[in-house]
Amino acid sequence: MTVGTRTGTSPGGRMRIGALARRTGVTARVLRYYEQRGLLRAGRDANGYRTYDADAVETVGRIRDLLATGLNTESIRDLLPCAQGGPGLTPCAFSCGAVERQMAQLDAEIAELQQRRAALEAYARVMRERGAQDEALAARALRSG
Repeated sequence: MTVGTRTGTSPGGRMRIGALARRTGVTARVLRYYEQRGLLRAGRDANGYRTYDADAVETVGRIRDLLATGLNTESIRDLLPCAQGGPGLTPCAFSCGAVERQMAQLDAEIAELQQRRAALEAYARVMRERGAQDEALAARALRSG
């Protein structure tokens, strides 16, 4: 058995999709999706298998971190160049603007959710009041009947 087939790495230190999936905890299908969306670059070895550089592990981690913020893959693709050399994003007008826009969008979504919750609370209050009124009417009807 050759070194590459056992570990999922090729002689140049590149890893195949299965090895990258194991190291990052995401499925090969997700890695192919990231590649399709332009978030991750894969090479091909002689037999056509996808291969990834060692830094792909860090890139996948950054993608996952940025997805957790609610950013879409298009925004992440644009931001990935700002996500090099340590945690977080390199502060520049583009990355700061993207983060500010995402926070503003979340604030708007939170406000909408709060309004929807208030509307549901109003419905629940009316239902509780009606339930109490119905129980009182039923009790009166039983006493007088």
